[in-house]
Amino acid sequence: MSGFLEALSSHAFLQHALAAGVLASIACGIVGSYVVVKRIGYLAGGVAHTVLGGMGVAYFLGKSPIGGALVAALLAALIIGWVSLRFRQHEDTIIGALWAVGMAVGILFISRTPGYNVDLMSYLFGNILMVPREDLLLVAGLDGLIVALVLMFRKPFLAVCFDEEFARLRGVPVEVFYLGLLLMVALTVVILIQVVGLVLVLALLTLPAAIAGQYARSLAAMMVAATLLGIAFTSLGLALSFEPDLPAGATIVLLAGVAYLLSALARGAWLRRRRA
Repeated sequence: MSGFLEALSSHAFLQHALAAGVLASIACGIVGSYVVVKRIGYLAGGVAHTVLGGMGVAYFLGKSPIGGALVAALLAALIIGWVSLRFRQHEDTIIGALWAVGMAVGILFISRTPGYNVDLMSYLFGNILMVPREDLLLVAGLDGLIVALVLMFRKPFLAVCFDEEFARLRGVPVEVFYLGLLLMVALTVVILIQVVGLVLVLALLTLPAAIAGQYARSLAAMMVAATLLGIAFTSLGLALSFEPDLPAGATIVLLAGVAYLLSALARGAWLRRRRA
């Protein structure tokens, strides 16, 4: 740990990595809480894996993979949201098909791109140590947009997450805010690709919020706690992976997973003791 702290003071790439973890945790805490409460983790997974198609196309055309990811994520969120609203009985099958098609399109375009795509592989499996300063500005901008949307439409989002029928009776356009929620999930997926990669994105999106949801008494408290947990996991994961030279993204998610399991076991034991 001391070696990591010494290196942090002198190496810009570690400072960027730590900043990326903090910025990503803000989006995790806010949007991840909505995902856990609304129980749309599978929809979020569909959006996340469809993103690979946009990244592959962008890389093939010589454009920014993150730009392609952003476009693909937003389109996937709209398509999956529309499918969820209109064809709920076939929702799982259609989302699974979109998930597979997005991955297949990405792999096909990657295979047709000359050379070994090191950068794109880092987006797949995560390389927080390679986040450039320009991407930090993009992540901060997306964070600001998410925070602004939540502050502006806090009550409609709350109503859509907890009681859609009541929201409709009160005149809330449920479909619009549901699609808006999925678009925020898409933005968050793009942010998290920078940190842990596409393969591990869902874990960091849901695990801090799931832990916070076991103890928080309000959605706002859950968001704050999930954000702080995300910051703790990313910071500690970086520190633990530094000296043994372990993959930072995988270490962060493993740490979050162990914390969730321990929290669930401890809370289960406490509830059983309370009932006894």
